[in-house]
This record gives sequence, C-alpha cells and structure tokens, in this order.
Amino acid sequence: MFNKILIANRGEIACRVAATARRMGVKTVAVYSEADAHAKHVAVCDEAVLIGPAPAKESYLRADKIIEVALATGAQAIHPGYGFLSENSEFAHACAKAGIAFIGPPASAIEAMGSKSAAKSLMEKARVPLVPGYHGENQDADFLQNEADRIGYPVLLKASAGGGGKGMRVIEHSKDFKEALASCKREAINSFGDDKVLAEKYLQRPRHIEIQVFADTHGNCVYLFERDCSVQRRHQKVLEEAPAPGMTAERRAAMGEAAVAAAKAVGYVGAGTVEFIANQDGSFYFMEMNTRLQVEHPVTEMITGTDLVEWQLRVAAGEKLPLQQSELKIHGHAIEARVYAENPEKGFLPSIGTLRHNRTPAAVNFELGGGREPAAFRIDSGVREGDSISPFYDPMIAKMIVWGQDRKEALARMAQALTQYQIVGLSSNIGFLSRLILSRAFSTAELDTGLIERNQAELFPPAAAAGLHTLALAGVALLSSEQADGSDPWQSGQGWRMNSQMQRALQFAEEHQTHQLQVTYLADGWQIKAGGAQAHVRLAATTQHDLVLQIAGQTVSGTVVRDGEHFHVFSQGQHTDLHYNDALAHAGEAEAEGGRLTAPMPGKIVAVLVGKAQEVKKGDALLIMEAMKMEHTISAPHAGVIEEVLYAVGDQVTEGAQLLAFQQG
Repeated sequence: MFNKILIANRGEIACRVAATARRMGVKTVAVYSEADAHAKHVAVCDEAVLIGPAPAKESYLRADKIIEVALATGAQAIHPGYGFLSENSEFAHACAKAGIAFIGPPASAIEAMGSKSAAKSLMEKARVPLVPGYHGENQDADFLQNEADRIGYPVLLKASAGGGGKGMRVIEHSKDFKEALASCKREAINSFGDDKVLAEKYLQRPRHIEIQVFADTHGNCVYLFERDCSVQRRHQKVLEEAPAPGMTAERRAAMGEAAVAAAKAVGYVGAGTVEFIANQDGSFYFMEMNTRLQVEHPVTEMITGTDLVEWQLRVAAGEKLPLQQSELKIHGHAIEARVYAENPEKGFLPSIGTLRHNRTPAAVNFELGGGREPAAFRIDSGVREGDSISPFYDPMIAKMIVWGQDRKEALARMAQALTQYQIVGLSSNIGFLSRLILSRAFSTAELDTGLIERNQAELFPPAAAAGLHTLALAGVALLSSEQADGSDPWQSGQGWRMNSQMQRALQFAEEHQTHQLQVTYLADGWQIKAGGAQAHVRLAATTQHDLVLQIAGQTVSGTVVRDGEHFHVFSQGQHTDLHYNDALAHAGEAEAEGGRLTAPMPGKIVAVLVGKAQEVKKGDALLIMEAMKMEHTISAPHAGVIEEVLYAVGDQVTEGAQLLAFQQG
C-alpha cells in the first residue's frame, strides 16, 4: 500500500478521498488554487501546496505542476477525483512516465472510452446493446441530416467528446436539423475543443441507469449493481438512488454482465461506470462509460457496505479486488441528493456568496443484524460555515445520502434530513429538493429523465405568503435582540413606558408581499397582529438562533438567522426570507431637508464613512449609528457633496441632532 498520495482535486471529493486515506494510514497531499487557500480540503490533508491562480486552467488543470508537486512531496500515487484531470489520458501517461501511480484506469482505457463515437463502435463489437444511430466520422451536415432522417425523429445530437449535458440537442423535425447541428457544434468546440457529434434515436420517457464496475490487474472484474440517475435538470443529475426501482433480478444481471463486457473490452482497471439509457419496457442501450469514480458513488457504498475509494487505492497498489461477484449483495435502499448553490425558481442559475449560516443534519448511526451498518444519513461536503462559493468552480455545496431498509424508509429519511438543512448567505436548491422528494412522480417511482419538466406545476408552486407564526418568529427575534442591559428604561426591549403600553409597527417584506406587524408590549410578552390575525406571543426559550414561542397557547419552534436586514426563518420544514424595513435606518433620508442629515434617535456614532468635500451618490452609506443595541446606517438621500462632518466616532448624539452638512448635487 502507498505511504502517501496526492489528491489532484478540490471540494467534497478531495475531502472524501482524504477521509479514506486517513483511515488506512495513508498520508495525503492537497493542491489548491489561490481561491481555495482556506478551503476545507486544504485543512483535512496532511500537506497542502499552492499550484496557481483561481481559474482551473491555471491551477487544477496544470498537469505538469501537479506532477511536480507529487515528486517534490514524495507522493507515490495521484488520485484525480472526478472532473478536472480524472479522464485525461495524457495526464495518466505523464504520471506513468514520472513513476507515479495513477489511481484510475490505464490511459488506453480512457482513450478508448473518451470518444463517444469510438466507444460505441467498440461496444458494438463487444455485443453491448446500442441505441440506433450514427456514430461515425463523417461530419458533413447533409450526410448527418440524412442519417437523422433514416433514424427517425425525435433525434438526439450529442458532442462526441462531451459530458455534463453540454453539446446536446433534441431535434423534433427534419427542418430544424441544420440549425440545431450548428448550435451543437459551436457549444461542443467551446466546451471540449472538438466539434464532432453523433446522432441517435431519442427515446421517449427514458430512464438513466448506470452500473458500477470494478476491475483489478489480476483479471478480475465485477459489477456492484446499478444506480438510477433519471432525475435531471439540464441533463445534469439531481437525485440518484440504488438499487433502481422496479429492477428485476434478470434485467440487473443482463445489464451487469453487459457492463463487465464493456470494461473487459478496453482492458479496464479500477472504478468505472457504464451508463445505459433504458426504455420503460425494460430494454436498455449503452450510452457511455465514465472512466472514473462517479459523484453518486456513495449510494452504491451504502447498499453494498463497501468503501470504493479504498478499493481504488488497493487496486492501484496492485492488490486483488476485495470481493468477488458472488460475495456482493444488495442490502436496503439509498438515495443521494445534490445540494447546489443555485436558484431553481430562476432556471437553476448558480448562486455565489458566503455560507453565513450552514447547519446540516447530524448523521445517525444504527445497529442492524448484530453489526454496524453505514450511517442512516451521511453528508459529503467540501465547504464549512464561513466559506465562499466562488464563480470559478462547480456550485455544489454538499451531497446528502440516506439509507433505509427499503425505498419508503429512505424517502422518509431524506425528506426529514432536508427539513433540517439550513443555509443562509446564498440561494440553494434545498426547498426544491424537498418538493421533489415528496412529489407524486418521484415517491411512486414514475422515473424518467423528463420528470422535472413534466411536473413543473407541482415542483414550482406559487409562493405562499408568510403566516402569523413565521412573522411572529421573525418579530420576536428582532424584539429580543433589542433587550438592553443598561439602566435606561426608555431603551428597554421590554417596551417600558410611563402610565401606558408601548406599541410599535414593524414591517417585513417578502419578494412579492409586504407585511405590517402591530406589536403591543405586555408584561409577559407581546400582542402581535398581522393582517387579519393576532395572538398573544411569549418567548418560552431561546438558544443562539433557535426560538420556542407560545402563540395563543400553542408551542411554535424555529430558527431565525439574521443576515443584515434579512431575517431567515426556518420552521416546520420551510425557509422564509423576510426583509426588515427598518424605518430608523432610513429616517435620515426623510429628515434631509435643506442639506441637513439628522439623528433619528439618541445614540452613538460608531463609523464615519465619508469626509469633507467628498462627492457621494444617492444611497451611499455616510455614517453608522448604534442605538438600542442595533446599528443604523445613515444614507445619502440624493447625489451631492459633503460640506462638513459634525461628529466623530464615539460621540453621543441626541435625537434630531444634525450629523452632516450636505449639499445636493
């Protein structure tokens, strides 16, 4: 076994490989870009070396630099993870030339399967079923259109060197072929540097089923059963599960044996995935082979009780496969959900930002049959709270994997886990995943690659307005944060007033609706009115972001995370983003008359952000006051010039005091 390996990747897969290596007593070397200097994968490895700027082509795709680091640190092998250089045959060749083991298949196998067209020709010779189509070298547009007409529409055009849904077009009619071909080729050349395409029959309501294969250098090759990866958006996977629902033992054996035949046809070694497109009637066809570990490998590990990264290390070190085909069994059901920084309601656009709050469900271990089973819940992630999702790399935040005795139990565990996952700081697909898991089509296993598009109404319902319980949680979080520890009763968060009850108006806004809260302070809480509902609200318990309220005698719990003026409320499996419209924060604008900017209430100046004679734009922050334990920003009401700053940091000011002399531009 190796003493030290280099992990030529980042994010969750680098952390995943490092975890197995540590358990096996193998030291690890991380490589990182300037953008990843403080990344989790850097922290979890034994050593870490900077290899270049943020863009991948200047860092994680620098094969020469990575090999140089491996030699300098004494790493005996390189694990490429997935993506980046994992399926680059030139990198595999370079590792061998440098005397470093490549923890992956031989370069010849990568080359054989790297071209979809060449791979399909090879599979045809190995008698692996193929979708009717054209996979040859002739790229003349008229010839390809004739082939598409022969195959029959709808036809799928695919970039021969492609992956990840890029360079793919579904063509419904012959008249649309030329335009779609040109578009497909442009995307292919931009994404892969190769504009060759193949054409094949587009199957109606197909399922995407893949077989995990593993081979060693001693002639052994096994399949570790199947994964159903049918649920996709933009040809990219969202949910994966194992085993595939509805799979018969006969069909499983046929697909497994076809996958092993495909692997043997190219002299495969290590972990690989043979992907099939399957009809609803059970017929299946070879699609492609991924010559690496897949993102969704954990579901296979869950149902087989294996560690596929350990198998990779052992096979790369020359050992035999740990198990033979007859020793592999399926136990239970596993589902993986990919948590992305993206906005499903806006076409799944990626989101960038900082994970200001990142609370994940806790893994739950359980005993079964007298032995320790995998965790009922597992999370693989390459980020921590405080980390940033940058525009340079894939926006995946984490993978959540659950195991159950059967699919029903796995679905229930996944649904529960998703309600416990909280993210603040950027958009995520957690709410969408929750709806998807509970949707009729997925829960009843009516699976195909068009599931999301076909169920838009159920998966993207109109947003429901926040109710009294949600608004009360946000309101109490705000009110309780204003509790003062001084002796001034006028600033007390309890709302003390002489001979009267204090009343206050709060305003929270959602994307399409504004809510007015009328709050009356009581001795033991508040009377809160919102819309047509009102209730007596009492704070029963609070711990950091977590609140327990008594609302009209009913116990309501939730988590409220404040991010600037946004109050993120997590309760009953829902996440509601409420923007607090702080009248005090903008009072300076209303008070700006005749070049005066005044203090909205008594307080202390904590920051002065402008100087004399400085030009400012409307909305620019001018200074920050602290009052009632809260900071309030005084902003420029118009474009103009600062004539004079009348107070310094630390000064106490009275309500109505002029803070700056301001000349409107």
